[in-house]
Amino acid sequence: MESSRTAVLVKPDGLQRGLIGEIINRFEKKGLKLVGLKMLLMSDEKLSDWYVEHKDKSFFGELKSFMGSIPIVAMAWEGYDVVPVVRKLVGTTLGRAAEAGSIRGDFGMSQQYNLIHASSNATDAEREIAIVFSKAELFNYTNVMDAVIYADYELDTLKK
Repeated sequence: MESSRTAVLVKPDGLQRGLIGEIINRFEKKGLKLVGLKMLLMSDEKLSDWYVEHKDKSFFGELKSFMGSIPIVAMAWEGYDVVPVVRKLVGTTLGRAAEAGSIRGDFGMSQQYNLIHASSNATDAEREIAIVFSKAELFNYTNVMDAVIYADYELDTLKK
């Protein structure tokens, strides 16, 4: 088990549908710790950096246009095995096929308009967090709820 961070974006469709509070609530209820939060309009440069793996795909321009159309909400979350935990909470990419109980499974129907982005792996998470957050915008703090979320041996590891 490893304590780490991951990036989450509430996409323009999630913002338009008023799901920001619901999404944050689900991560908090799971026991994850919010360590960064901001609303921003992603520039073309930031979007090119964010979606670098899609730069040669036919939908790249449309994806950037959609993601830069209105503000998004960017978050950094912390916890044990946070990347796979968040991805499970988010659900599979195609909303109508996503698992019931996941964010996309409960609120999504589309593949393109799937409400939320979650980092694929720890390397992507580190890169994505750096795109939208400065070090001064990320916080380290003790969460008093950790004592009822994690076992003592997990807490000892978390504090290191």
